[in-house]
Amino acid sequence: MIDVNQLAQAIRLIALDVDGVMSDGRVIYGNTGEETKAFNIKDGLGIKLAQSMGIEVAIITGRTALLLDRRAKELGINAVIQGREDKRAALQELADSRDINLMQCAYMGDDLPDLGAILAAGLGTCPADAVAEVKSHADWVSAANGGRGAVRDLCEVILKAQGHWPRILATYAS
Repeated sequence: MIDVNQLAQAIRLIALDVDGVMSDGRVIYGNTGEETKAFNIKDGLGIKLAQSMGIEVAIITGRTALLLDRRAKELGINAVIQGREDKRAALQELADSRDINLMQCAYMGDDLPDLGAILAAGLGTCPADAVAEVKSHADWVSAANGGRGAVRDLCEVILKAQGHWPRILATYAS
């Protein structure tokens, strides 16, 4: 049986897919061609909390969208890899560039293009509404859907496993 708490203790990098993870997976086009997505504020806070404890957060997505650059900038995410179909290779490149191994990486994805990265990561994760094949291979499945708090759940699991959660709560309670 997998000990998620033990795997989470080693995490130094969280890599996230976008559609179906950071958003609910819907892509909405306006009449003038603009694309919109909705991002969850609680997920954003989870990302900021992880970063505040020294855990880097990165984005790896197969699509390319200008609005993602804006969201990443708002969250202080510097590693944004767009237009990459081979997410496992992208995750390996991220880890290599930071001189960490894949066991120190968590990855959250929701569909088949994410499977290689989920299997390669030290902590492979997915939202509750991921496809069955991904859920069956993930080390941990959030109780929340993509774009609805799954990223926040992952950040909390890691922060709690690493012993940071009491300090974070104390900061907000004072």
